[in-house]
Amino acid sequence: MCGIVGYVGSKDSLDVVLEGLRRLEYRGYDSAGVAVLADGRLSTAKKAGKLANLEKELAEAGLPASTIGIGHTRWATHGGPTDRNAHPHVSADGSVAVIHNGIIENFAPLRAECEATGVEFSSETDTEVVAHLLAAVYAETPEGSGRLAEAMRTVSRRLEGAFTLVATHAAEPDTVVASRRNSPLVVGVGEGEYFLGSDVAAFIAHTRNALELGQDQVVELHRTRGVTVTDFDGASVEPTAYTVDWDAAAAEKGGYDWFMLKEIAEQPQAVADTLLGRLGEQGELVLDEVRLSDQDLRDIDKVFVVACGTAYHAGLIAKYAIEHWTRIPVEVELASEFRYRDPVLDRSTLVVVVSQSGETMDTLMALRHAKDQKARVLAICNANGSTIPRESDAVLYTHAGPEVAVASTKGFLTQVVACYLVGLFLAQVRGVKYADEVAAIVEDLRALPDQIRAVLSSMDPVRELARSLATEDTLLFLGRHVGYPVALEGALKLKELAYIHAEGFAAGELKHGSIALIDQGTPVVVVVPSPRSRESVHGKVVSNIQEVRARGARTIVIAEDGDDDVLPYADHVIRVPRTPTLLAPVVTTVPLQVLACEIASTRGLDVDQPRNLAKSVTVE
Repeated sequence: MCGIVGYVGSKDSLDVVLEGLRRLEYRGYDSAGVAVLADGRLSTAKKAGKLANLEKELAEAGLPASTIGIGHTRWATHGGPTDRNAHPHVSADGSVAVIHNGIIENFAPLRAECEATGVEFSSETDTEVVAHLLAAVYAETPEGSGRLAEAMRTVSRRLEGAFTLVATHAAEPDTVVASRRNSPLVVGVGEGEYFLGSDVAAFIAHTRNALELGQDQVVELHRTRGVTVTDFDGASVEPTAYTVDWDAAAAEKGGYDWFMLKEIAEQPQAVADTLLGRLGEQGELVLDEVRLSDQDLRDIDKVFVVACGTAYHAGLIAKYAIEHWTRIPVEVELASEFRYRDPVLDRSTLVVVVSQSGETMDTLMALRHAKDQKARVLAICNANGSTIPRESDAVLYTHAGPEVAVASTKGFLTQVVACYLVGLFLAQVRGVKYADEVAAIVEDLRALPDQIRAVLSSMDPVRELARSLATEDTLLFLGRHVGYPVALEGALKLKELAYIHAEGFAAGELKHGSIALIDQGTPVVVVVPSPRSRESVHGKVVSNIQEVRARGARTIVIAEDGDDDVLPYADHVIRVPRTPTLLAPVVTTVPLQVLACEIASTRGLDVDQPRNLAKSVTVE
C-alpha cells in the first residue's frame, strides 16, 4: 500500500504534492519521491526512508518551479527500500515519469520484452517496466489530444494484477494521466485545479469535491479540458461525484475517529493484497519470496510457529491448517519462551516466525536460536527489509500496509492468510495436494475479502451491543477448533483496548474449572463453528452455550448464516458468512475487533494508543 498524489493547476506543484504525501505517509514510509514538469523537462527527486529524508534533499537541491507534479510514498514490494527502487521511475529517454501502487503480476515477461529491445533497467521494481512501455507506446501513438491517455490505456490492457498508475510526459506539459485496477484512486476537483490521491486525504486541504473511479478506468487531468474518464478500451465513462464530509484535521485517519477503525475497514483490501499474484499459470501456488528449495521443504518433518501476542494467535490457527493440509506435526510457541526451554531442532525442522514489524525482539532472538540449531527459518512479516526477514532463510510478506494503531487488526488477518499460504505451499511441494486442490482452496481464500466486507456492512448491531457492555468488569470468550484461537484474540483485543478483564477458553475445558467464573449476567462470547465442521464439534459448542446460559451467563453468539441451532440459547446473535471451517477465523475475528474498539471508545479511552503498550516490542 503506497501513497500517491498528482496535481495539475496554478499553485506550486511541489508544495501541493509534499503536503499530500505528508497526509499519506501512513500508507508507506520505505521511500518517497516526486516528479515535476517544467519547460518541457521532467525533474525528479527520490530518497529511501521517510518523507523527511526527501524533504531534506529538496531543501538542499530543490526542483524547478512547476504547476504540474506527482509524488509517492512507498511500501516496498518488488525490490528493497533503496534510493534506486523509490518512485517515480523514469523511461530510458527521460520522457515519462511513473508512480505506482499495487503489484504487476506479469512484470517479468514484460521486463524481458523491454530488455530484448535494448532497454536497461535501473531498479528491481515491477513499476519501472510501465515507464518503458509507456514511452514506447507513446512514440507509436498518433499525435493529438489525449495521446498520453491512449498510451496508458494500451499499456494497462497488457498488465495483470492490481495497480494504480500515475504518469506524466515531458511533451504534455498540462496533463497527468492515471489508471486503476483493484487499487484505490480518487480525483479531487477544485477551482481550476485537479488532484489525484490514494485517498481523499491527499487533497482534502484544497477541496472536498471528489470523483470516484471505477474498475479498469483511465483518468486524464488537463489544465483546460478538466477531467476525462474512460475505460481501458477508450469508451467514455461518467465518474461518480461526491462531497467529502470531513475536513483536513481528520485527514490522517481518512475520516475515521480512530486509525484502528480505518484499519479494520482496510482489511478486505489487505487480505486481497496478501493473496495477489500467488497463483501461477498452471494453477500452482507461487511464493516468490520463499528461497528454500523444494527439496529443503520435502525434508521437513516438523514445523514450529513462533510469535508473540496477536501473531501467536495467528500461529495457533496455522497449526490446524498446516497439519490438516500437510500431515506434518506443528507446534506453536511463544517467542519469549522458545529458546529458554531448549527445543529440539535440526535441519529437518522448519521454524516459521511471525512478526508484523519484523523487529520484535523476542521473535528475533528465537529466530537466531533456531538458526544456531541449523533449523530452516521462514518469516511472515509486513515490513519489507526489516531485521527478521533479512536474517531468515525465506520470507513471505503480508502486504497489509502500514498499521498505525497499536492493537493489530489487518496485521492479524493477513498473518493468518499468509500462514494458510505457507501450509498450502508445503502441501503442494510435498505432493500431498495436487495443483487443482491447491487452486480450489486459493479460490476459497480469494472469496474472503468480499466476505469480510459483508461482515463490516452489518456491524451496527455489534456497536450497539458493545455500548451496552462498556460498564462490565469481565467478559469471557469461548471457542473450539479454530474458534479457540479466535476466542483468545477477542479477549486480547478487549484487554488491550478497554482495560477490561477478559479471558479466552477452549470451550471443552469449561467443565475442568473455568465454568466457576460464570455468574448471573456474565457476558460470554461464543465462537460457533459451522454445522458442516468435522466430528460434530458444532453440536458440542451449542451444548457449551447451554451450559453457561444455565448458570446465568448473557450469551453472545457468533454463528454463520443459516445456523438456527443457536437461536434458543443466544441472547445476541452476530452473523457471519458461510466460510470453509479452516478459513472461518478470517471472518469471525472481525466482529470481535469492532466490539473491543467500540467498548473502548464508549469508555472514553484512546483506542489507537492504549496505555503501557507500544506498536513494536523491540526489547526482551
